[in-house]
Amino acid sequence: MILEARNLSYAYKSQKSKQILEHVSLIFEERKFYTIVGESGAGKTTFLSLLAGLDTPTEGDILYNGENIQKRGLNYHRKHHVSLVFQNYNLIDYLTAKENVILGGRKNPEELLEKVNIPKEDWNRSVLQLSGGQQQRVAIARAVVTDCPLILADEPTGNLDSTNGLEVMELLSELNRQGTTVVIVTHSQRDAKYAHRVIHLLDGRIVSEDRIR
Repeated sequence: MILEARNLSYAYKSQKSKQILEHVSLIFEERKFYTIVGESGAGKTTFLSLLAGLDTPTEGDILYNGENIQKRGLNYHRKHHVSLVFQNYNLIDYLTAKENVILGGRKNPEELLEKVNIPKEDWNRSVLQLSGGQQQRVAIARAVVTDCPLILADEPTGNLDSTNGLEVMELLSELNRQGTTVVIVTHSQRDAKYAHRVIHLLDGRIVSEDRIR
C-alpha cells in the first residue's frame, strides 16, 4: 500500500448540504496503474485533489505509507510524495520546454525530455510553439523530475487528439512499468484500459472496482 483514502467525505463550505464525496474508502497499491472513471459531477477531480493534498476532506483521512498526510503537512506531501499532471498542462508559457522541466527539480532536464520523446530541436523552443501532445509530455517530464513515487493526473489526454493522447498514455504506462504508481482521472474508455484497476464513481461514491490485470 502506498496511499489510502479512509472514509473520505467532501462538501463545499458554502454548500454543506451538497456532498461531492460520501464516505469513500480505497487502498492504492504500490506500482499499480489506476483509472478513476465516472460521469461529470461524479466527484472524480475532487477525489484526486484530496489525494494530492490540494484540499482537505470534511471528513475522513488520507494516509501515505500509513501516515496521515496532514501530520507532516500538505505542502510536504505535494513536494515529496506526489507529482501532478493537469489537463491544461500548467506550463509557464514564456519559458522553453527545457526551462519548464528545470523548474521541477534537480534531475537532468535533457535526459527527461529525451525520455518523453521531445526532439532535441524543440528543447529550447517556447512551449507555446509545441503541439498539445508535446506540451503534455513536457508537463509529464516536469512531474517526474521530482522523482516522486506517485503520479496523479487529471484528464491527461482531455485536450489531445487520439494520436497524441495515445502517446501520453503509453508514456504513463511506461513510467508505471518502471515502478511509479499512477492514478488518473479520465472520461476515456480507451485510457481506462491501461489500468490494473478501474474505479467507478457515481454521485460521490465508489460503485465498483474492476481488476483488469
